[in-house]
Amino acid sequence: MGLTSGAILQAEDLGKQVASPEGDLVILEDINFSILKGETIAIIGVSGSGKSTLLGLMAGLDIATSGKILLDGVDLGALDEDGRARMRSQRVGFVFQSFQLLPGLTALENVMLPLELAGRRDPLPEARERLAEVGLDHRLHHYPGQLSGGEQQRVAIARAFAGNPRLLFADEPTGNLDHKTAQQIIDLLFRLNRERGATLVLVTHDPAIADHCARSLTLAGGRIATAS
Repeated sequence: MGLTSGAILQAEDLGKQVASPEGDLVILEDINFSILKGETIAIIGVSGSGKSTLLGLMAGLDIATSGKILLDGVDLGALDEDGRARMRSQRVGFVFQSFQLLPGLTALENVMLPLELAGRRDPLPEARERLAEVGLDHRLHHYPGQLSGGEQQRVAIARAFAGNPRLLFADEPTGNLDHKTAQQIIDLLFRLNRERGATLVLVTHDPAIADHCARSLTLAGGRIATAS
């Protein structure tokens, strides 16, 4: 299969197995799809359907047992760990359910960190701008423990959009938030998607969140059950 025109990410005959005392456990098999540049797509399914494993493969955090993932035309499986890390730092942003902020750093420092790691000489102005975009320019010097759950997730979103990623993965981004705050976070993600043009991949078990996306893939038993 060649790279689909306009695709930023493509899965080809993707499979993942892990060893277990009872033999190989199949987590994903025969996964094929493309994600176009700038689109919004939801990966949905019940717990244990393989969503998190698929996310890890798409981001190059894990390597497939069979098949391949092409990110911007590059086969992630052909890269070593350092090569995949470079791809992530240059092209990918992450938003996690548990925020994943460093507790000993302020909001501003948490957003500056990936910019510094990417070699940005003066990350301060961009970090300030990203936090202002998510409405936290008054919380720059607060630590995560001094922020609400919604504020922590907004810091995580600001960090994810720092460096202008081409592809943003959001893994159950509202799972630890109340309904009102969750809606605000979803609205924010889609606003930034429109304004910044980053492709948005939402991993969720919530059909209401999936409905915000242009299309969705439903996983069941490690396979794509439906695509719309």
